[in-house]
Amino acid sequence: MHGLLTTLGRGFKKRIGWKRLGIAASLLIIAFAITTLVRTLKGVDGGVILIALTEIPPGHIALAALCVIGAFCTLTFYDFFALRTIGKKQVPYRIAALSSFTSYSIGHNIGATVFTGGAIRFRIYSDYGLNAIDVAKVCFLSGLTFWLGNTFVLGIGMTWHPWAASSMDQLPPALNRLIGFGGIAAIVAYLAWLTLGDNQRELGQNGWKVALPSARLTLLQIMIGVVDLGFCAMAMYLLMPAEPGIDFVSLAVVFILATLLGFASHAPGSIGVFDAAMLVALPQFGREQLVATLVVFRILYFLIPFGTAITIMGMRELWLNVVLPWQERRKLHEACPASAAVPRPVKSQKSQG
Repeated sequence: MHGLLTTLGRGFKKRIGWKRLGIAASLLIIAFAITTLVRTLKGVDGGVILIALTEIPPGHIALAALCVIGAFCTLTFYDFFALRTIGKKQVPYRIAALSSFTSYSIGHNIGATVFTGGAIRFRIYSDYGLNAIDVAKVCFLSGLTFWLGNTFVLGIGMTWHPWAASSMDQLPPALNRLIGFGGIAAIVAYLAWLTLGDNQRELGQNGWKVALPSARLTLLQIMIGVVDLGFCAMAMYLLMPAEPGIDFVSLAVVFILATLLGFASHAPGSIGVFDAAMLVALPQFGREQLVATLVVFRILYFLIPFGTAITIMGMRELWLNVVLPWQERRKLHEACPASAAVPRPVKSQKSQG
């Protein structure tokens, strides 16, 4: 039996591989989400959507925008925490904030966040002496922060309001509550593993090893992820229609599940996947009103940060590759002018006579 499993495993890696399986799963999620979205939006009145957009209170939009700003401010600590964990203290907070914001905003909107976000991080951190392995460690620890925060919040939410998840995963509330307990138990077991073992646990091999944070620092890591998710869920909650109404915890569960589904699809901006999941999981709301909410949320959380990040990166590249070299050449020219650099010929006494 063991030999059969080993043979099957080798055949799977040779003929299919996890990479191809992941691509196939992403395409399947996207195709299913688009089909569901088209079917859900059939018969939706565009005029009603425009009316619903005007019915969202401007004060709620302003508060949601503040929550989005809070979420991205919290997001900057993903990289800052990771850099301090791997001992790269020479990178200041402002550079970590720049890397976190631009890599997430651009990477998540373009798609394939692992590659696009990693490339942006390497472009920024290479100026501070980080190599590709260091950037890979930062990406890993930032992702760990994201997943720890999601697991903790989703575990609490599914334990408290399991029926909120049932509208999306179609599982019985009792099973969803069990999954929630499992998520919390996984967090507790992970913290116990860090506490009862060595002061620092290492993952990786063959020259690539990353030291995990201690249990005390992991609690801080979880808190960073929780605050980030809290701000995002609150932004969505503020934009939701007033009727029929929904409590914050239930919406947070649906929002996180839809976010994770969009993340797993690797679709640019989770377009179609996140929206379809929200529409399917919240059938009690009018489709036009919910579409209006999703449109405003996309503008606040996706489009504006994406445009801002592109502008910041463009200005940075312009400064580093055009303005800064020009200033250095100008300073060099001022320090060594042509008149001083080339001495004048001295006339001989004979020629003077």
